Amino acid sequence: MDGITIALSKGRIFDETLPLLAAAGIEPLENPETSRKLIIPTTRDDVRLVIVRATDAPTYVQYGAADIGVAGKDVLLEHGGDGLYQPLDLKIAKCRMMVAIPAGFDYANAVRQGARLKVATKYINIAREHFAAKGVHVDLIKLYGSMELAPLTGLADAIVDLVSTGSTLKANNLVAVEHILDISSRLIVNQAALKLKREKIVPILDAFASVVGP
Repeated sequence: MDGITIALSKGRIFDETLPLLAAAGIEPLENPETSRKLIIPTTRDDVRLVIVRATDAPTYVQYGAADIGVAGKDVLLEHGGDGLYQPLDLKIAKCRMMVAIPAGFDYANAVRQGARLKVATKYINIAREHFAAKGVHVDLIKLYGSMELAPLTGLADAIVDLVSTGSTLKANNLVAVEHILDISSRLIVNQAALKLKREKIVPILDAFASVVGP
């Protein structure tokens, strides 16, 4: 396809990318939440959107199945952003990567005494680096579902997860005790596509940048 394919995930990233797309004169012709289509046409004949799982967006862009994509910093750190041009922090889908524990668990004391903690997370690489830098011994347990359940059932002493409002933690009697890093979504571009389709891609990047600001 000579046109441009943009990889987006459903939900918050899709919704918060809409104003950026509009600035580039791109509007989806269908809503991915209600449409069964995974390839969504837009108001521009030469631009289509592919709806992918958030963790797959970098893969689609890396292998050239999409020219441009939007991926959270968490996904890029965890799954790797190798070979991807990342020109812009879009400042959308903001949240924080945190360590959280059950209320009442003396995390600081456990760390001080050199206890080996069981930590449940989707983000094994990020968690490993964080605890290694602190010199804390952990056994990491990879989960795909709700992290909050792990401490409640005794599977883990702590979790590493994304926190936006903190209401889910609160509802499950968990407390955030450590901030690991701030997360937002980045624009990612296939490097070969940037060379081959430069005239089409650069105006889209410029339009995005004009909305995001410095």
